Amino acid sequence: MIEAQWLLALCMFLGAILYTSVGHAGASAYIALMALFGVPPATMRPTALTLNILVATLTSGRYIHAGAYRWRTLWPFLIGALPMAFIGGALQLPGHIYRPLVGTVRLLSAARLLWPTELKAATQWRDPPIIGGILAGAAIGMLSGLTGTGGGIFLSPLLLFLGWSEPRSASGVAAVFILCNSVAGLLGNLTILQHLPPDLPLFAGATLAGALVGTTLGIRLAIPGILKALGLVLAIAGLKLIGVY
Repeated sequence: MIEAQWLLALCMFLGAILYTSVGHAGASAYIALMALFGVPPATMRPTALTLNILVATLTSGRYIHAGAYRWRTLWPFLIGALPMAFIGGALQLPGHIYRPLVGTVRLLSAARLLWPTELKAATQWRDPPIIGGILAGAAIGMLSGLTGTGGGIFLSPLLLFLGWSEPRSASGVAAVFILCNSVAGLLGNLTILQHLPPDLPLFAGATLAGALVGTTLGIRLAIPGILKALGLVLAIAGLKLIGVY
């Protein structure tokens, strides 16, 4: 049992490196890993949210300090997302509806990011429209609250596909968005904190160490590298959701 806990922590460390390199906190990876290691379902959601908050706090600070962040891009999405993440945190969505739908969307997004044609956001971008950002944020907030994730895995491709952010700033915007959304989702259902595992300090240390490595890579990566890393993250998450592994 002890060996399994350390192996899970190692896998979380590697997952945190990959996800934080594109400004994400890794909740979907932590949930997938905990499922593979047989962690009880009631434990997975609060653990993932708690780790998300810790990792997103570190990730946000590093991207903001590096100048890879834009407040004007973020705030319309936050206005829509925060109340819906709070509501979604108190609800449950049938898995047989959510998983294949969102998994397919993530795979399509991954395919576009991994395609060799350059995204418009890499060379031309504009601030998101306020009303459009609020509405999109509301939808992402509900999904993040329902699933116990921060929503960055929906926000990042949206920003890039619509040309609402250049890739490096999109990572910083996603990190702050994930932090705020994760807190709102957790506040929406504080009772789930009763199911936090005794191994949480081990998992927290592993993911924070991974975040230090991942954010360093993300800050230093060239733009094509950021896009390919995000495509890989989306592909892994999508395949897991549709039940490929």
